[in-house]
Amino acid sequence: MEKIYKKEGRYSYYEAGEGTPIVVLHGLMGGLSNFGEVADYFSKNGYKVVIPELPLYSQNILKTNVKSFAKYVKDFITFKGFDRVILLGNSLGGHIALYHSKMYPEKIAGLVITGSSGLYESAMGDSYPKRGNYEYIKEKTEVVFYDPKIATKEIVDEVFAIVNDRIKVIKTLTIAKSAIRHNMAKDLPKMHEKTCIIWGKNDKVTPPDVAEEFHRLMPNSSLYWIDKCGHAAMMEQPEEFNRILHEWLKEVHL
Repeated sequence: MEKIYKKEGRYSYYEAGEGTPIVVLHGLMGGLSNFGEVADYFSKNGYKVVIPELPLYSQNILKTNVKSFAKYVKDFITFKGFDRVILLGNSLGGHIALYHSKMYPEKIAGLVITGSSGLYESAMGDSYPKRGNYEYIKEKTEVVFYDPKIATKEIVDEVFAIVNDRIKVIKTLTIAKSAIRHNMAKDLPKMHEKTCIIWGKNDKVTPPDVAEEFHRLMPNSSLYWIDKCGHAAMMEQPEEFNRILHEWLKEVHL
């Protein structure tokens, strides 16, 4: 069944299931479709899965940064009336989850990051896709995955549309600069939230040593690897991702 955002006030979001809220934060080129199997699995296993649409391209340029997105997530959590949540983020979404936890630790029951930015940002802005060149966009999109076939025409078309939209390109580069500015290395040792780090062993965007550094710096973290997997583990190996995450949630009583 196709998942559809519902609109309430200034928020668009997907919601399914009942129980402890898992608030899912998508990445720069991601969205609801990236977390379809995570949403299906956990909404049937005792959790309320909520996926807000982040305003990456719709906010004023002065609010197009990691800190403002973290505030947006906090406002959304308050709007939904949640006391404490598990935050799950991929790529830029992981970075927003980490920054949110730094600013609003009282809202966090647990953190889950996969392929997260926050320590290593060269993936975001070093060779931004050339506008108009479809083959180049296709190659850059395929690099995200261990198995290039995961980069379907639909996914490539979505990325192609973004890089050919002048405003979105400007905002994407603004976000990339903001990610570099909001490096988390000094903050992570002070963050004691229960943290699950799930990483693709073959991630070329945020390589495995980034995951090891997150694990080293975060005092209450567990690190899990998924083999034959790139930057978006929840898309490429959803069954293994769900299994690891569910085991961890049981282990830490969340």
